[in-house]
Amino acid sequence: MNKPLLIEIGVEELPAIPFLKELPNIEKKWTDILEKNRLLCDFEFFYTPRRLVLWHREFQIKQEDSIEEMFGAPIKIAYKDGEPTGAALGFAKKCGVDINELGKIDQGKGKVLYYKKEVSGTQSKELLNEMINEFINSLNFGKSMRWANRSDSFIRPIRNLAILLGDEIVDAELFGVKSSNSSFAHRMVSYEPFTFDFAGDYFCKLDKNGVILYPDERRKLILNQMKEIEAVNGVKIEIDSELLEEVVAITEYPTALIGKFDEEFLTLPEEVIVTSMKENQRYFAVYKDDKLTNHFIVVSNSKTDDFSLITAGNEKVLRPRLADAMFFYKNDIKNGLSNEGLKKLVFVEGLGSMYDKCEREAIIAQHLADTFGLKDNELIKKAVMLSKADLMSEMVYEFTELQGLMGYYYAKIANEDEKVSTALKEQYLPDGEESDLPSTIFSSIVALSYKLDNLMALFSIGKIPSGSKDPFGLRRAAAGIVKIAIEHKLPVDLEKIIDALSNNYKNLDKKQLVEFFNERLFKIFDVNPSVLKAVLGSGETNIYEISQKLCALNPIVLSDSFKEYSATFKRVANIIKDIDVTITLNIDETILEDKEEKELVAAFKKVNSTEYKTYEDKLDALFGLKPQLDNFFDNVFVNHENEDIKTNRKNIIGKIYQAFKTIADIKEITI
Repeated sequence: MNKPLLIEIGVEELPAIPFLKELPNIEKKWTDILEKNRLLCDFEFFYTPRRLVLWHREFQIKQEDSIEEMFGAPIKIAYKDGEPTGAALGFAKKCGVDINELGKIDQGKGKVLYYKKEVSGTQSKELLNEMINEFINSLNFGKSMRWANRSDSFIRPIRNLAILLGDEIVDAELFGVKSSNSSFAHRMVSYEPFTFDFAGDYFCKLDKNGVILYPDERRKLILNQMKEIEAVNGVKIEIDSELLEEVVAITEYPTALIGKFDEEFLTLPEEVIVTSMKENQRYFAVYKDDKLTNHFIVVSNSKTDDFSLITAGNEKVLRPRLADAMFFYKNDIKNGLSNEGLKKLVFVEGLGSMYDKCEREAIIAQHLADTFGLKDNELIKKAVMLSKADLMSEMVYEFTELQGLMGYYYAKIANEDEKVSTALKEQYLPDGEESDLPSTIFSSIVALSYKLDNLMALFSIGKIPSGSKDPFGLRRAAAGIVKIAIEHKLPVDLEKIIDALSNNYKNLDKKQLVEFFNERLFKIFDVNPSVLKAVLGSGETNIYEISQKLCALNPIVLSDSFKEYSATFKRVANIIKDIDVTITLNIDETILEDKEEKELVAAFKKVNSTEYKTYEDKLDALFGLKPQLDNFFDNVFVNHENEDIKTNRKNIIGKIYQAFKTIADIKEITI
């Protein structure tokens, strides 16, 4: 028999960001608890800042009965001379029965003691208290707090617990709060609890008491209100998805309102205004004709008919925030963009200051500029040496997420070369999965230098990612290097870079870093792993060339016809096992006997002597040798009794394999 089950855990206002980080795990954690207790069923999870709600339309009032099987010692150990041993007596005691009630069963390796009993399912209401406590304790919000005289902790104090199975209150206790059939309204409606008799009554009364329980409804309401504001005011609101989810999480009855600030603050860089509004006040930016306006959107959690005071209050709060930003901005401009202060700013213990880091990056940048054939060595060095200067600015001290960007603005104000200012803005790109990439090769060199120094410097002092831990984002740095190299077709070769610059990094284990980087390639490139292994097996270390070889080879491997190719090239791989393919192999055409080997050599000579514009063209030509290879394998006896002929025939296959290996080691490919 099933009944509806409603669980509401009432809390003081939850902080949005830690709650949203845990939100993707919450339903899974409750599902696991239901499954463990043999009560698995469909349910829905709802939340507001003051309540966590689990709603089950049909919940078993009792666990299903089950069969419990128990297996004991082998019979030859359980009995000796027909009498039960300690092993048998102990098993009977464990099963809670007389030894005569034990059975025997053959599990394929001889008979053992066996006991089977029916276990009656427990009433659900007897399990829910422990289940809910386990659920709450499983939630991980990072920090937690204690309240009153309690020794246990949670992210915020628990103030209410309501558990209704059908119309029955389930007896339970959570953090000293006993279950009831009561809940709380929106704070602006009432501070007194209201009671409800069944689940439908709960949902109805919540709605009447100013609480929109469903986050999807709150989100939809906010977006519709914003559309109305856009239509009425002829503006465009920037919908920051992360901010929207945060606002949904901190409101029970949201209302979007438009406010404004003094136009004088629009002289600040746009990002400063938007960041200040978002980070400090949770405001959305407002645009008109693609330009930032002196308006903002605040989402109120108030339930009132007059929002004028709320709008005015938010305008009043925003002004000093922007005034501070203006003060920082003017001070930074007056002080100028200088990197001297970086000498006192530690990068990482054991790696010197941020100034030292910039000097290392400058050496990398100049090496890359020479490698890429760029003539702006001095300008690149200047860009790198200025790249971290904005870390000393008051603006970046206040808003760390603006590092690089403020350097861009301050460099422009100081009339630095456009290449330099743009490079400062783009030096940390890409900084995420969907991030933009540096827009020019000049900027790319600055960004690559930052990432390459992070890798070499941190590996040199043993700060190596392990498991899920990567505090310095070195996996992201490796991915960024690959993306930049591919985007700008740059010959980035990590092994050669390390060889050229390793003197600047004491104790750097080159092999360890290269292995780490190559392991990342298997995560970065969305190809059959054996295809990447084959390309790496060619000895290629240039990232851009690796990507091009993969682009050429992977579609062939994915094609329906590759299985036919695979059979042929497995035979090639079998033959080259006995050949040293690292040396020059010669084919003596004067001792070719069979028609099939002559045809194969002629076809290969034509393929091998042709210049190809792309790897795709060369692979098409090489794979086009399949008919001649099949004829050779079917009709030519490789292991000829004449050693010269035998060697010559193996060399034919070896040279074809070597031609393939300029792109990929075909013997590594598996499908």
